[in-house]
Amino acid sequence: MTVMEEQRTPRSPGWGGGPPWWRHGPLGRTGPQGWTGGDPGDSEGRAGRLPWRSTLLLTVLVLVGSQFAAHAQVGDRAALDPFARALLLVGCGLLLWRQRRPVLVAFGTATVTLVYLAAGYPYGPVFVTAAVGCFGAVVAGHRRAAWAAIGMLWLGHLLMAHWLYHWLPPAGDRAVSWTREIGVATWGVAIVAVSELVRVRREQWARDRAERAQAAARRADAERLRIARELHDVLAHSISVINVQAGVGLALLDSDPEQARSALTTIKAASKEALGEVRQVLETLRTPGDAPRAPAPGLDRLPELVEQAAAAGLAVEVRGTPPKLPPGIDLAAFRIVQEALTNVVRHSGSRHARVRIEPAGDALRLRIDDDGPGTGADAGGSGHGLAGMRERAVALGGTIEAGARDDGGFRVLAVLPLQVKEDR
Repeated sequence: MTVMEEQRTPRSPGWGGGPPWWRHGPLGRTGPQGWTGGDPGDSEGRAGRLPWRSTLLLTVLVLVGSQFAAHAQVGDRAALDPFARALLLVGCGLLLWRQRRPVLVAFGTATVTLVYLAAGYPYGPVFVTAAVGCFGAVVAGHRRAAWAAIGMLWLGHLLMAHWLYHWLPPAGDRAVSWTREIGVATWGVAIVAVSELVRVRREQWARDRAERAQAAARRADAERLRIARELHDVLAHSISVINVQAGVGLALLDSDPEQARSALTTIKAASKEALGEVRQVLETLRTPGDAPRAPAPGLDRLPELVEQAAAAGLAVEVRGTPPKLPPGIDLAAFRIVQEALTNVVRHSGSRHARVRIEPAGDALRLRIDDDGPGTGADAGGSGHGLAGMRERAVALGGTIEAGARDDGGFRVLAVLPLQVKEDR
């Protein structure tokens, strides 16, 4: 795990080179323009900033556009005066707080727009401020408030355009045509529809990010479990052999030096093999994605396993010839046999074990038996070894059974598929 932490520490969030929100899609809330990126520290800093640039751009657009609209509506609407420009500036100024106070900004911009229209000033970009304010409220999750602000604006315009226009400037004004009224209503509906579409899309992006994070966490957990199983299987088997041979060497050191020398030779070979396999596992951690330098062990190395067991005082009889297997299944089969024999060495009083390999249709049956009896409360193995064997089998779509036989021995029976299904 230390190696994995060393790999991750110097890299940026998201394990890539660029910002995580750029790699994984659009921004979320509280980042630039009100949306969250992937870096919490950056998002907190941006959440405290006011959107000056976009608001300034909108202000210029509204002021210049309203000036052109006033020239186009000379004689129909009142000319722009300082009060009209002040209303336009107030409406645009409210947009500075559209991220912090979206409800207040939605109702504020709608109210300013109503006052502007009630004063008889020309139609035009004034509606942009209300549109942006309501858009921000919808996307921020205040849907009802935004709908209410849009509804208030439309109803207010309806009253002024068809009933109150006699008492409102400019003098001699006529009722607005229903065609224009339908256009205003359509504009309001379009604002709400676009806002809802963006809100739904943002929520979908947030769910996708969460699902990717969960999938990455699941992959990391699965990788940790795989590494733990590999290290356990390698070290448990080799250390069991070393432990047995060390006991033999100590017992015969004075009476039979040659036999003690043989035990020490076995210890050296077992430790060297264990170091090699542990180094191979660690190499995959240091250079993720690279192919291992040595092939993963499989049932073709079963003779070596038998020799190691014999060196530990366990005679192993193998029946059956393993078929050609995919690498993943071949490795799992080898590790299951290795762990089963390790449990016999550690937990069984028997000095004889039988391994039977039997292809059965589209599956491979592995049966490992010993004659017992157990030498402790956990005879047969009841810790991480059996759990690791079950995890290997289940991950490939197979099954495994382990338990005491009626005649006093212990049996491990694994059934593995000959092919891994693609959806796995």
